[in-house]
Amino acid sequence: MKKILLIEDEAHVVSFIKKGLSEEGFEVSVIFDGKTGLQLLEHNTFDLIILDIMLPGMNGLEVCKKIRENDSSVPILFLTALGTAENIVLGLETGADDYLVKPFKFIELVARIKTLLRRSENNNSLAEDPQEDYIFKIADVVLNDYSKTVARGGREISLTTTEYRLLHYFMQKKNKVLSRSDILEEVWGVDFDLGTNVVDVYVNYLRKKIDNSHQNKLLHTVIGMGYVLKEN
Repeated sequence: MKKILLIEDEAHVVSFIKKGLSEEGFEVSVIFDGKTGLQLLEHNTFDLIILDIMLPGMNGLEVCKKIRENDSSVPILFLTALGTAENIVLGLETGADDYLVKPFKFIELVARIKTLLRRSENNNSLAEDPQEDYIFKIADVVLNDYSKTVARGGREISLTTTEYRLLHYFMQKKNKVLSRSDILEEVWGVDFDLGTNVVDVYVNYLRKKIDNSHQNKLLHTVIGMGYVLKEN
């Protein structure tokens, strides 16, 4: 039985989610504030965390950051009444894997949970059997998706979680021009235009770390179409 931690302070939402997920065969633990949730996570493991953003004392964004400092793998699903593009991106940037805007349909919540759990199980099974397939190379850049490390010219490069996901996607699709919508869907899990320049901002972040101190530039802009990772 999969164990889910629900950190949510609205009683009617808690009742709705716990009842429904219990009927779906999940074991659900409920915490009403972020600090207590973090304390529970110090001594317990869960297969997935459902986290409200608007929490008393410590908001969900802060809680998510603290969780990610200790556990990079547990899937985190944000619940938010703040459905603007900026708030969605901010939530994903703190380390959440997905988000759901209130009010939502229970069937959609279950679908999101099952997708995240399936993705987590696939990642765990891969990690148990490291292979050369985890190594991605272009020019002198090497990305090791088993150890989650990146180096160029033998020097390790420190990337944020989102920068890493972005580079990993580029490495998988090297020499292919990727549109902003392709990148949004793959890296942020968002299948619509957020109306922000988040892709451009993070490509620039990545470019500064990967290309700026090197003569051989790898990350190129294709005007009117998107971006491509390729050797000149």
